[in-house]
Order: sequence, then C-alpha cells, then structure tokens
Amino acid sequence: FKGDDTCEYLLSSGRFLGEKVWQPHSCMMHKYKNSEAKSCLIDKHIAFIGDSRIRQLFYSFIKLINPQVREEGNKHGNIPFEDKSASIKVDFLWYPEVNGSMRQRIKSWTEAATAKPHIIVAGAATWSIKIHNGSNEALTQYKINITSIAPLLEKLAKSSDVYWVLQDPVYEDMLSESRKMITNEKIDAYNEAAVRILNSSSRNSKAKVKVFSVSKLIAQETIMKSSDGLHLPESSRETNAMILMNVYCNKILKPIDGSCCQPQPPLTLIQKLAFCFFTLSIIGYLIINLIHRNNYRKNKSCTDLENGEEKKPAVSTPTVSTLETLLHSFCKLGLIMTYFYLCDRANLFMKENKFYTHSSFFIPIIYILVLGVFYTENTKETKVLNREQTDEWKGWMQLVILIYHISGASTFLPVYMHIRVLVAAYLFQTGYGHFSYFWIKGDFGVYRVCQVLFRLNFLVVILCIVMDRPYQFYYFVPLVTVWFMIIYVTLAVWPQIVQKKANGNCFWHFGLLLKLICLLICIYFLSYSQGAFEKIFSFWPLSKCFELNGNVYEWWFRWKLDRYVVFHGMLFAFIYLALQKCQVLSEGKGDPLFSSRVSNVLLFISIVCFLTYSVWASSCKNKTDCNELHPSVSVVQILAFILIRNIPGYVRSVYSSFFAWFGKISLELFICQYHIWLAADTKGILVLIPGYPMLNVMVSTFIFVCVAHEISQITNDLAQIVVPKDNPTLLKRLLCIAGFFSGLLLFSAVQEQSRH
Repeated sequence: FKGDDTCEYLLSSGRFLGEKVWQPHSCMMHKYKNSEAKSCLIDKHIAFIGDSRIRQLFYSFIKLINPQVREEGNKHGNIPFEDKSASIKVDFLWYPEVNGSMRQRIKSWTEAATAKPHIIVAGAATWSIKIHNGSNEALTQYKINITSIAPLLEKLAKSSDVYWVLQDPVYEDMLSESRKMITNEKIDAYNEAAVRILNSSSRNSKAKVKVFSVSKLIAQETIMKSSDGLHLPESSRETNAMILMNVYCNKILKPIDGSCCQPQPPLTLIQKLAFCFFTLSIIGYLIINLIHRNNYRKNKSCTDLENGEEKKPAVSTPTVSTLETLLHSFCKLGLIMTYFYLCDRANLFMKENKFYTHSSFFIPIIYILVLGVFYTENTKETKVLNREQTDEWKGWMQLVILIYHISGASTFLPVYMHIRVLVAAYLFQTGYGHFSYFWIKGDFGVYRVCQVLFRLNFLVVILCIVMDRPYQFYYFVPLVTVWFMIIYVTLAVWPQIVQKKANGNCFWHFGLLLKLICLLICIYFLSYSQGAFEKIFSFWPLSKCFELNGNVYEWWFRWKLDRYVVFHGMLFAFIYLALQKCQVLSEGKGDPLFSSRVSNVLLFISIVCFLTYSVWASSCKNKTDCNELHPSVSVVQILAFILIRNIPGYVRSVYSSFFAWFGKISLELFICQYHIWLAADTKGILVLIPGYPMLNVMVSTFIFVCVAHEISQITNDLAQIVVPKDNPTLLKRLLCIAGFFSGLLLFSAVQEQSRH
C-alpha cells in the first residue's frame, strides 16, 4: 500500500490478461476514445524527445487523438503534429543520444520565456550502444550526460509532467548484424544508470521526473513478435500510449473505469452529515447497551443468607424497545456503509479491470447448477409459481447475473441476450406478483404501498447518500418501483375490479381486460414518443430521481428495453387465476398441470420455443437490432420456462433450497454488488487479496453475501418501525419522510452550487 498515488503502479507494474489487455497492478486503466483524448489535451503542447523507439511511441500517442495519422516523414528528423480543432500540438524531436545536443534542447525549455511543453516524454540509449559498439566508455559517458540533464528535467517537472522512458529489452536472435552489439545485458546497465541518477536527483527536489518503466514489462511479453528484434509490435506501443494517456488524463476527466492516478474524491456535505448520523447511532446504541447491562447485573440472582440457597427473582425477559431496535439497525448499517465507502470510494483496496473468457463464465455456472440440484427439497405447496419456486427462480437468476457481471460477459453478445431475458423475468415476476396480490386480496391501502416502496428503495436511498450517486444509477430499483406504481394505479383507479367482485359477474373480467388494453396503449405510446416520456420525467423533483449525466435518456432506454414484460406478467397472472378458478388446472402433488395429452403437447411446444429463442439469441450479430426485438420476444422464453417448470407434477413438487435462499435476498445482492464485489461502480473487480484471484473471489464473495443478508434483515426490522399498520402513526411517519427528502433536496442543491 503506497497511499493515494496509484500512478507509481501504473508506470511500473502490471500483467497481461490474455494477449492484448494490460492490467496495471492495483488499479483500472481507461480506454480513451479520440474525443476524450482531445477533451483532455485541449490547448496542450506535448514533446517527445529521443530515438526511433520514442518516435514509435509518439505515433501511437497521436493516433489516440487522430486515428487517421500515418507513419510517414523523415525517420531521422523532427516530426510535428497539430490538431487545430482542439489546439493540440505534439512534436517529436529527433535526439537519438543522451548528449550535449539533447541537453541544450532541454535547457532551452527551462530558460524560455514562452510556455514550456505541458508533457515531456524522453528516452534514448540504443544508439549510444550501437555507435560505440557497446563499449564501457560509452556507458560512462552516458552516466555523465544524464547526470547533467537530470537537474534540468527536475526543473521542468515543477511546471510540466516529465517522463523518462527506460529502454525495452531486445529479441537478440532477430537483430541484424549491425545491431548485434545491442544486448539485454547492456540495456539493463543503461537502465540501472538512468534510474539511479534520476532517483538520486529527485531526493533533493520536490518535483520528480517519473520513470516510465512499465514499457519493459510489456516488451518482455511481446518483443518476440517484433519485426526486427528492436522495435515493439504495434499493439504494445498502443498499450504504452494508453498508459501515458491514463497517467495524465485520469485526474482531469475522472473516468469511472480509470481508477489509476485518480485522487480520492472529497467528502460531500451530505456524506459528512450521513457520517455524523451513523456515528451518533453507534454511540447511542452503545450507551443503551451499557445501561441494559448495568440493569441486568442489578437484577442478577442474589444468595439467601439464611439458608444459603440461591433465589432468582421472577424477572421477565426485557422487551426490546423501538428506539433500541432502531439504533441497533443503524449501528450495523453504519458499519456496513463504512465498508462500502472504503471498498469503492477510498483508495484503500485495489481494483482491476474485467477480462472475459468463456471458462470464467461457464465453469461457475456449472458449479452453482450442481450445488442447486444437490439442495433439492419438496415444496410445501404445489401451485404454479408458488413462493418457494419464485424464490428459487430469483435465486438462480441472480447468481447467473452476478457471474455475468464479474466475468465481464457483456462483451459476448449471446450471453448478453440471455441475461436480458433474466432481467425481463424479474420484471415479469413483478407484474405477476403484485397483480395477483391486488386481484386476490383487494388491498389498495396506503400501508401496503408504503411497505413495498420502503423495502424496494431503502438500501438504494442510503447508498445514494453514502456513495454520492444519483438514484437512477441503481437503475433496476427505479424500474421496479415505477412499474409497481403503474400496476397499483391501473388496478386502484375507478372502477376497482378485484376477484371477489368479478366472481359475482363475468362482466367485470372484460372491464379488467379493458384496463389492461389501455395500459398497453399507454406503454406503446411512451415507448415510441421519447419526447413525451422525457417531458414527464423531466419535471422537478422527478428529474432529480431519473436524471443521469444531466438527462433522462438512460432512464428512457432502460424502461423501453423491457417495456412489455410487466404487462405480460399481469396478463399471465389474470389468465392463470381465471383458469384456477374454473378448476381447469390439476395442481395436486405429482399431477401434471393438464391432461396427459395436453401436457405432453404443451411441454413439447415449450421446449421447442425455449430452444428456438436461445438459437436466435446466440445468432445475434448486432446488439442494437436485437435490443429492438427483445421487448416483444423475451416473453416467449419466459413463458416456455414457466410451463417446462410447472407442467410435470414431479418437477413442480420440488425446489432448490440453495437457490431459494439467495432468491430471498436477490434485491440486496443485485444492489450491493455495485460497490463491495465489483468496483468502480461495477466497471471493475474489487481486489482484497492481490496476487491470488481465486482466493480473492472466495473472500470478497463471502463478505458480500453476508452483508447482503444482513442488510435484508435490517430492512425488514426498519420496515416494521418506519411503516406501522396504524394509519394515524403512518401518516406522521410519512410527513417525517417527506421532511427528510425535502432536506435532502435542499442539501443536494447547496452541494451542486458549491461544485459549480
């Protein structure tokens, strides 16, 4: 651990993931697009000074600004480059040896009244070895020359970023006869001299020349692919250029997936207030706990002095007060949130980029599938989509989604399309579950609504405060929340049609279908009218909830992607409950859902539909085109799965308790993964134990699952206190919650103003 500065790691260490993906030690590297590079380097002057290897790095660097640049011009001369649109000037200055000429050029920058280059990249040695035939005298002269240049570089480093590029190893077998004297032994001697002199010079100066030594590590892995044994292949040069861009630009643009060289973000006003609140909760709980312990000691059994027997006073077990439960919950939550902050906001733990391989995704999938089958048990009831079955369904889907995220499988389109179906299936269950509840119970009371909204949103609201992220960042919770409110409004508005009323008159069934058709028309209209959708959600204070990066486009995209599946879930629930009421279904233990012939036909059709969708998803070539079709066709695989899972009686009568356990905390798992399992807001992977990937995943997963389970318990405890059944008390609590959010909006506005 070297403190906040991860630049040292970026410039000196790392490893390859696969063949081309470079992973710096401890931090994440952002892949810069040319528009981002221009934005960072606007009005900047960059100078590359050195030999042919530095010239290669120069070309790779300017290709990040303008990919159309060609490597042409005088190889042994100066090469200028200018991007007039962003006022960027990049020069290559041909100085193949560290000698008086190079010193004079660097000295001219220190003495110039005009602006110096903002970035200076220098390095040379191989020409000195070649021209002097690898003599020791040349090495001695190199040391003298670099000793004279070092103070000048230190002087420049006070106002500019100065990098000294160490010499890469060569592939001696491929070197031409004229370069045979350039050996790795000689290169190492020159590098050692440069590092020793530059480091000793920096000890006496606050400014520091940064030694770019990571290029050596990259070259060791790739120099065999060199065309001449001396110069690096293009992919390696691109990696070096990208590292340079990350070193300079990460602290300016602050990309989420570029944690290298980024300082720890300062605490916001809201974060400071949250810290004070949790600290007071912990102190309050400890005080109450100490008072209870003292009372317990006073009431302890005392010895009867007359007969020597121990008398135990009839003291009933003390009931836990509401205040104690509240403080206990916030005490635990405060400690958990501290862990969240340390993992993903403080530069305490390491972060690494994801790297997808088929084995990293499919092997864990097979492993959890075997575990799930091993924990098979009989269900308490055998109805279609009973509670144990839906928990199991949520559980295995959540585990697959977690593996998908940590393995970086979104880059593999067939996997991406199947995961989209799993997200749609969650929303299908939202439509099915909430419709079934309102249809059967007919309970449209405020208590039910507040309970659901609290359980869905509690953790996300806390994370928005502690992690300084907008509500829409945790997109799935806003999605489920809005769809719950749509279902509620659809069924609660006049005329309220519930099962009890519909049983008396079949006309009400048509009335409900009419409501569902109106809902479908509204969904269709909003999905093809982006302007109307954005106007609805751009009104304050809705805009504060649904904006991301200053607009609601991301929210519209997320909503549109699964726009019909909640409706499908509601329609399926209506049809299923109607068939159940008409006693068309056989839901006894071990019985097929329909008659044998009908069950076999439906089962065959379901399997064919399931596999057909998988074949179509696997053959997808374009993500945009497939996403356009997804909302309409995802229901095919969802319904096929439900029928396959429920038509055979023996399949419907069992469930996996392993998957069901995870299903009960699926929402917490989905949200917690953002910060304490993944890192950099899901863009990377949290590293608690560097150097041991498997052990790291095991440890971080264990903590992550325990934390998710504990948060689920805390949410349930607080839901009973914050959302009581008593209506007058509930109204008071709602007023308090409204006051809390009003204060949050006020502090947020103050915070935004101070940022600007």
